[in-house]
Order: sequence, then structure tokens, then C-alpha cells
Amino acid sequence: MNIAILDLAARVLHVAGVIIWVGHNWVNVVQIPIFRRILPDAPKEAVKGVFMAASKREHGIFRHASLVVLATGLFMLWRRGDFLEALSLSGSSAIIGLGAWTGTLMVSNLWFVLWPHQKKVLGFIEASTEERLRCARITFLSSRANTVLSFVTLFLMIAGAHGGISLG
Repeated sequence: MNIAILDLAARVLHVAGVIIWVGHNWVNVVQIPIFRRILPDAPKEAVKGVFMAASKREHGIFRHASLVVLATGLFMLWRRGDFLEALSLSGSSAIIGLGAWTGTLMVSNLWFVLWPHQKKVLGFIEASTEERLRCARITFLSSRANTVLSFVTLFLMIAGAHGGISLG
């Protein structure tokens, strides 16, 4: 396969992944249409089944979009020869490197903090009421941290990709 086609595919996947991942942080657009189909007089178990299925799908898409963004971003840095310079925050790739590190922090937060707690909050894993309340607070704070970091990351990625600004 031609490397130019791989580069184009990486860019398309990167942008699509950012829209899904960051869009989920900003506005929860994935699950709202699913719940509109639930009738007000539907049996409680049917509602729970629709909720669980939609939540699993939505959270799966959201989590895996973050991995697509990270992988394609690293591939594009490698492809243009900026991988080591960006990750070491040196030269003209320092700004985009800072964006890459911030994005990596966001992915880590999502997979290792938010998701383990969110599974308990949503009922994918059994937990006591006290544990679910504790996890809800952690999930809230973790999610808000990623939302704030998403603004920073997008700014750094755009500035780094279109400016060649050097920190040194």
C-alpha cells in the first residue's frame, strides 16, 4: 500500500476520532437519539436493556476513538519525521509534542481512571450504593479534566501543525 494513502487514511481517522472523542466530552450526542426511541410506558426492564446496550456501545466507541486518535497522531508524527523531536519537546515540533503529551494524558485518564469507575456507576460492574457514589464523583472530575484538557490539546495540535513554533 502506498504510504501517501496510509497518510491520508491516518489524517481522516485522526480527525474523525477527535470529533467522536472530543465531541463526546463537549456534548453527549451519541446516546441521546437512542433514548428518544424509548416509549414512556415501556416496561422498566426494556428501558434498562436499551440503556445498557446504548451505554456499552457509546462508551466503547468513545474509548476506542481515543486510541485511534493517539495511534494516528503518533503515526503522522513519525511519517513527517517529527516523532522524536515532538516527544522530546524540542525544536519546531515542541508545540505539537506538548499537544501529543497532553492527548496521551487524556487517553490515560480515560482508560485508567474514568472508565474503571464509570463501569460501576453505569452498573456494568456490581457495586454498593456508597461505592457508586464515590465512583460518580471520580468520574465527574476525571471527565471534566479531560474536557478542559481537550481545549488545550486542540489548540496545541492546531498551533503545532500550522506554525512551526519553537519553545527554545
